[in-house]
Amino acid sequence: MSGETYLHGNSDVEQERLALMNGILNERCLKVVAPSPGERVLELGAGTGIFAGALARKVTAKARGMVLGIELDERQFIEAAKIAEKEPALEIRQGTVYDPPLSADEWESFDLVHARFLLEHLARPGEAVEMMLRAARPGGRIVIVDDDHSLMLFDPNPGAMTTLFNDYALQFERLGHHPFIGRRLVSLLHAAGAQVVETTQVNFGGCAGQRGFGALVENLAVAVAGAREGIIATGSWTATNFDAAIAEFRGWSERPDATIWYALPTAVAIRPPA
Repeated sequence: MSGETYLHGNSDVEQERLALMNGILNERCLKVVAPSPGERVLELGAGTGIFAGALARKVTAKARGMVLGIELDERQFIEAAKIAEKEPALEIRQGTVYDPPLSADEWESFDLVHARFLLEHLARPGEAVEMMLRAARPGGRIVIVDDDHSLMLFDPNPGAMTTLFNDYALQFERLGHHPFIGRRLVSLLHAAGAQVVETTQVNFGGCAGQRGFGALVENLAVAVAGAREGIIATGSWTATNFDAAIAEFRGWSERPDATIWYALPTAVAIRPPA
């Protein structure tokens, strides 16, 4: 992360949630990030390094590529470093996304620069995007995947969870961060000087009849529960009502028609040739 306050913290429960989330999303994200064998890849906000490891395996298939992940949080960095020990093509460095620990000859050298769930947690997302552009080689790609929490839809009505999720999104703003940053990806990249060539979405939803729906529900429940203290502090929820809403949501997920519609905005850009 950036050095700013991370809404979810880094507890044991959060580490388990991140592993769960990676299990849900990584194959879907690999399709849109589209790393190629032999590429040099920079991932910012690498977290626990699970996705960085997946990128490393892709770029070393039939060619000698490499992945460099940058992560500031001490615990996340340690977890990511453990993955790097098993992936020869992966290196993890500790540092901020605003001023990543890159050597002079590494700037403007990466074929692919990637960030996922990063900009929503930053006070200065535009500055981070400008840095991403600087790290890419001329003609290199920048791929950003991030949240717009307004896109979350439930059907049938899950009860209090709809209101609770909206209040959860507002916790980002309380920290000076950006829960709706996904809609701004193109404008941020354009302002940084990138040429945006594609927008798409990564599906982060599902239905009760779909494999992995339970994991999807649990990821969401734990993510919202991670902001419990801050949400209760606003006075809008008591501890009892908050916990009841989470329990009701988990019960709702057992309905045969339970559905979560959610998609992650994704932008693909190119650093213009020199």
